[in-house]
Amino acid sequence: MRSVLALALTFGATSPAFAASGPFLSMSNTDFVVTLAFLLFVGILLYAKVPGLLGGQLDARAEGIKKDLEEARALREEAQTILASYERKQQEVQAQADRIVASARDDAAQAAEQAKADLQTSIARRMVAAEEQIKAAQDSAVKEVRDQAITVAVAAADAVISKQMTATEANKLIDAAIADVDAKLH
Repeated sequence: MRSVLALALTFGATSPAFAASGPFLSMSNTDFVVTLAFLLFVGILLYAKVPGLLGGQLDARAEGIKKDLEEARALREEAQTILASYERKQQEVQAQADRIVASARDDAAQAAEQAKADLQTSIARRMVAAEEQIKAAQDSAVKEVRDQAITVAVAAADAVISKQMTATEANKLIDAAIADVDAKLH
């Protein structure tokens, strides 16, 4: 406070422009009047304890700022903790997603192998069925050719025998065939 008073006196004494002439400590000197008014104003401020009030307000404001900073630090730490938690959860979810994708790939590979095996089994069954159909068709064709050959042979034998045989010989053969059939059936 004394420094403020010394500053005021120095300011008043060393002002660059002197408005009044004559002795400084006279009431007709405007510089002296202004200096006295300033000193009186500063004195009133000191008497009313304005610097203490200003200091108290500044201290209260500094304390409020300090509390805000502490609260901001606490919030920052809490946010960092939450961020770390979310990052861990994200890593866990990513790991789980990777496991699901790997499992899906394995399942797809197994399904493809199973489908391939089923296809090979189906092809083998169809090949066996086709071979059986071919064999049946071949057997049927051979039987048909034999039956046709027998029919042709019987017709040729009939033609040859009918040209060479007489009616009595034919009757004897018919009677012999009837007796042979009769013997075999009874």
